[in-house]
Amino acid sequence: MKSEEAPKVAAGLPSKAWLRETLLPSWIGRAVRPGHAGFVELFDPADPDREPGPARTTLVTARLIYVFSHAHLLGPQGDALAAARHGFAFLRDVCREGGQGRFLHSVREDGTPVDARTDLYDLAFVLFAMAWYYRATQDEAALAIANEVIGFIEGEMAHPQGGFAEDTLGTLPRRQNPHMHLLEAFHALAEATGEQRWLDHADAIVGLAREHLVDAETGTLGEYFSDDWQPAPGAAGQVCEPGHHFEWTWLLLHHWRLTGDTEARDLAERLYGFAVRHGIDDGSAGPLAAFDMVDRSGNVTAPTKLLWPQTEAIKAFLARIEFLDDANAAARLDRHLASLFRWFVAPETGLWFNQLAKDGTPRQAVIPVRVLYHLLLALAEWERVRG
Repeated sequence: MKSEEAPKVAAGLPSKAWLRETLLPSWIGRAVRPGHAGFVELFDPADPDREPGPARTTLVTARLIYVFSHAHLLGPQGDALAAARHGFAFLRDVCREGGQGRFLHSVREDGTPVDARTDLYDLAFVLFAMAWYYRATQDEAALAIANEVIGFIEGEMAHPQGGFAEDTLGTLPRRQNPHMHLLEAFHALAEATGEQRWLDHADAIVGLAREHLVDAETGTLGEYFSDDWQPAPGAAGQVCEPGHHFEWTWLLLHHWRLTGDTEARDLAERLYGFAVRHGIDDGSAGPLAAFDMVDRSGNVTAPTKLLWPQTEAIKAFLARIEFLDDANAAARLDRHLASLFRWFVAPETGLWFNQLAKDGTPRQAVIPVRVLYHLLLALAEWERVRG
């Protein structure tokens, strides 16, 4: 996508059918290459036929299984289910090691390990993907893999200070992010199966957030932590990402929906309040968009703007509309969607700029395909809630 293409879309938003008619068909064609195993991980709009290279990650494989499974549920007449099955076969047969819930972080197309560690963030998305793949196919093999994975997480990665280790190497610092995505996966599995045990796992993650991840004094969500859940030393311990404040807002409000936990709703309120006060550029000199990073005091420390925080802001606004009847969030939603399609996403092609400078200048030309997970989920929520 050329930098001059994005401003052309200011006239209005695409129809909600755009997901099924443009975004998803175009990305099936880009992510699944004939003769190649797995999914393409990076797409270069300037060289769309560039060979994808041999490396494949469990993370991108799982995220795109989710994307195409959800896409099939939105519109079963297309090719999305075949794409989801393509990814599931690669995840099951190549990324998975030994059938005991362990997955390699990255492999080559032929299955040769590139990075043999098992990573908690990856496993969270394997669980999430299996929930959605099961919903799309009713294939019990997906639930069997989910059972293997939760067994491995609890048996091999449980941490004595609470939560789970980053990976099988004991990497530091610890992060909130994998735990947040475990919460998302547990919600998805609870809704896919109706089993209470997944909500019990979700309750434990929400308890971890209350006890360790969110600072009670400032109402901020930390990103990086020591082994015993203290903020990481130095600047890393001050990092706050508005996108994750919004993402937790969406998750916690849905946790309230699923469990009746009013403390989760109240925690969401604090995180959302911080993010809207300190984490969004007003658009006076560039795109109205969430910043990449602020500190615990709300000072902007990275004025760049990635695409994914915008999708998480949209999801947070939608949850507040759906569950709290928040008129202010409705107004914010309309402005944020307009800015998303004005600055980041080209409706004609389904391509996007992954990161912009504060003034809206594109910072990245190559598109990481993993971000499709964020875009699809946000726009599917927009269709569901506002449809």
